[in-house]
Amino acid sequence: MSSIVVGVDGSSGSRTALHWAHAEARLRRTTLSVVTVWQMPSIATLPSFGAMPPIEDVSDEAEAALLAVLDEEDVHTSDEVPVETIVAQGSAAPALIEVARDASLLVVGSRGHGGFTGVLLGSVSLHCVNHATCPVVVVRADTVIG
Repeated sequence: MSSIVVGVDGSSGSRTALHWAHAEARLRRTTLSVVTVWQMPSIATLPSFGAMPPIEDVSDEAEAALLAVLDEEDVHTSDEVPVETIVAQGSAAPALIEVARDASLLVVGSRGHGGFTGVLLGSVSLHCVNHATCPVVVVRADTVIG
């Protein structure tokens, strides 16, 4: 059986999704692929002080932050659930969808914007639900929508 992919950005919603996905991976006896995504800042967010500063690859820092979340949440590889970490670069939703293209399930957290605000702000979870090739579970606080 293919893996369960979960997106983790350190937020409380993603931590809840991590625990849900870990429990589901245990039930299904499959690998849990924990993904974090980092993105280069857009030109609009950079300071306008003349020349553009060099932009560094922050994959190592992103991986360290992801490993810290796994430690804090006590989610580690075990005989029951192999856990792998993946650091992707790009926009969160497309990166998660790409990693999950051969997965049996994609799990994402919801930041709780919902409703009209969610539509205006854009939503990683909504994009994943609409475009992923596998089933998607959206975990919001103590509620699972999927």
